[in-house]
Amino acid sequence: MTGLPRAAARLAGDRLALAALGLLLLVTLACLIGPFLTGRAPDRIYPDLVRTPPGLAGHPRPEAIHPVLERLAIRMRVTLEAVSQEAGSVRLTLTAERAIDPRVLAYLPRSDLFGEAAILERAPDGRRLVVEAPVRRLHFLLGTDTLGRDLLTRSLVAGQVSLLIGLVATLAALLIGTVYGAVSGYAGGGVDAAMMRFVDILYALPFVFFVIVLVVFFRASLALILFAIAAVEWLDIARIVRTQTLSLRERDFVRAAEALGLSGAAILRRHIVPNTLGPVIAAATLLVPRVILLESFLSFLGLGVQEPATSWGALIAEGVRTLEATPWMLAGPAAFLVATLVALNLLGDALGDALDPRARR
Repeated sequence: MTGLPRAAARLAGDRLALAALGLLLLVTLACLIGPFLTGRAPDRIYPDLVRTPPGLAGHPRPEAIHPVLERLAIRMRVTLEAVSQEAGSVRLTLTAERAIDPRVLAYLPRSDLFGEAAILERAPDGRRLVVEAPVRRLHFLLGTDTLGRDLLTRSLVAGQVSLLIGLVATLAALLIGTVYGAVSGYAGGGVDAAMMRFVDILYALPFVFFVIVLVVFFRASLALILFAIAAVEWLDIARIVRTQTLSLRERDFVRAAEALGLSGAAILRRHIVPNTLGPVIAAATLLVPRVILLESFLSFLGLGVQEPATSWGALIAEGVRTLEATPWMLAGPAAFLVATLVALNLLGDALGDALDPRARR
């Protein structure tokens, strides 16, 4: 058993790695499918349920119904004379100085807390109505934010953005770094020295300053963040591939390929790059959490994902600003981010050990 099959067998025998992989798949599936299961749009605002703490209880709670109805009565320009709560419904007595237009009852279902109201009694002059409306039970497992938006749905949608950035930016960095490092290492000599000095120059550039310059000249967007992260994260991959290529080009199978007249591009494609995939795959697994954390850092500074889009970093930034009043706004997104980063790092370490040719089990 050699190569990838042996690495797969080693990985399958690592329970911690399998647990990390399971957690990562669970978070990914939750972010992809979860927003459809919650039944709420991430930008849906519930004005009567602002800063609702997390829990399993349904909302509105019985003690909160009367204040909500008082606010709705002001919008309807009527007086709330009496309220009685029954199982799953409320009965209201509304009065006004002039005849009440039944169309104002549309404010009840618009609040998302009540269903369509039915008129039970109506005074001859129309200035008094007795109506009944069902109470909708809403559940917010992670609570709501300062605008009344469901934090669970927003965290799941934010996870889609953060995972997308981590995956796309990592793939772009892999492609650029692998090609650049392989060419540099195989060419050697002055070409290799010039190419690696260019890498050293890019290493010396402050990343945050680089992003600020991009934001100044271009509008902040998801594409801009992807470009900025991919533009610097390929440097480590390039160095890893170059180091591997320097040792591979002296191997007998590369010398034999050169003796057979294969071009440099063909040797890189058939012999050099495939033999560097082990360390590159392990490095890529560790690069994904770093990219996600980097995006979260940029969003925390206000340089990353902009509204109406959101990410875990953007949600964490919102949670920090209201930490004392609504600590759950920080706890929910941070839990998703920490779980993903821990799973990716554990999986990356295990994959690096499994692909290490010196390891024996």
